[in-house]
Amino acid sequence: EQAVAVAGGVIGGILLFVLLGITAYLLWKKFCRLFSYEKLINPVKTTNANAIFQGQANSEIQLKSTRSRSVPFIIPPTLHGRDWIHLTNEEHVQEDSDPYMTPQPGPRSSFHSLAGAYVVGTINPDLYRFPEDKSETDFPDGNIGRLWFSIEYEQESERLLVSLIKARKLQPPADSCSPFVKIYLLPDERSYLQSKTKRKTLNPQFDENFVFQVSSKMLLQRTLKFLVYHVDKQKKHHLLGQVIFPLKNEALTEDNKLVIWRDLEKENLEPPSEYGDIQFSLSYNDYLGRLTVVVLRARGLKLQEESPAVGVYVKVSLMNHNKFIKSKKTAALLGTPNPVYNETFSFKADQTELDTASLSLSVLQSNKGEKTLLLGRVVVGPFMYTRGKELEHWNEMISKPKELVKRWHALCHST
Repeated sequence: EQAVAVAGGVIGGILLFVLLGITAYLLWKKFCRLFSYEKLINPVKTTNANAIFQGQANSEIQLKSTRSRSVPFIIPPTLHGRDWIHLTNEEHVQEDSDPYMTPQPGPRSSFHSLAGAYVVGTINPDLYRFPEDKSETDFPDGNIGRLWFSIEYEQESERLLVSLIKARKLQPPADSCSPFVKIYLLPDERSYLQSKTKRKTLNPQFDENFVFQVSSKMLLQRTLKFLVYHVDKQKKHHLLGQVIFPLKNEALTEDNKLVIWRDLEKENLEPPSEYGDIQFSLSYNDYLGRLTVVVLRARGLKLQEESPAVGVYVKVSLMNHNKFIKSKKTAALLGTPNPVYNETFSFKADQTELDTASLSLSVLQSNKGEKTLLLGRVVVGPFMYTRGKELEHWNEMISKPKELVKRWHALCHST
């Protein structure tokens, strides 16, 4: 009986051990299934590589007849088995039901990897080109040269940094040209900074930096003036042109370095008139019925010395039959005999009113605690009000609609 009991216990233990082993195996297998994945293998329909490249060559021959050659956009062979929705000819997009893609090992730029690929579209390179810089190619008729420079202002040190970059298409009086540039910070015309002289070139490359010390409060009232000279064999200096650049219209910061180009202008070498001169542009848009006045600058003003000047400004008034219509004013600049404004004003004026309308530009000086003083005045308009240069300026404006007509005019002191 004891032997039977021992044998039964051994058999029961063996059965229990086998049962635990089977249970553990099933649990281990189920656990492995949860953390395993099944690799999806899609059939790839391969085609003859020679046929692919032959088709691409034929497509390139067809594209030669177009204005710009496009770049083929190719689907690699690893994506051929995926579902694609046809949008239009040669356009495809992948369905949302299969958003994942397994990257293939190995280099993707291999020539042989294009076997089995097909073209789904083309890319037009013209859509991704930067706009062409025409500042060195487009020169208007009568151009006497163009100057490039950059400006930057350091607030903490109160320094104005001016970089003289280059000049192009200079027009010297002789065959050869050896140019240099003088830089002024108006209204101070007694001191200037000068570049090096570039020998025998009409297109000098300067790449020089200059520093002007100016407070932030006075910065917007200052104007940069560039004078471009040519040195002849006798060491005489000939002025080729100038650039006037007011700083008041620019946002000058350390993070904003402005690169600018301007066409050279001929300097008015005639002596100023008795009360000074003013330069402005006129333009009339007959479609919009708009009269535009650009007050550029004045020179040779006779400032009143009885009291310190607070500012000099220009008042532009539109008149009709000597009846006041509207007036606008420039900003007041601290007393200088040669202020630079570069401010634009527009007035509504019907084309039928041009025969009876006129413009009055008055240069005024304001003083502390005193009334405003008139430094000079000029009127432009039709034959009813003006003669000479003022009438010519008005008639030229009418004959050249939508075009800015610029001229100097002598100031008079009549009220």
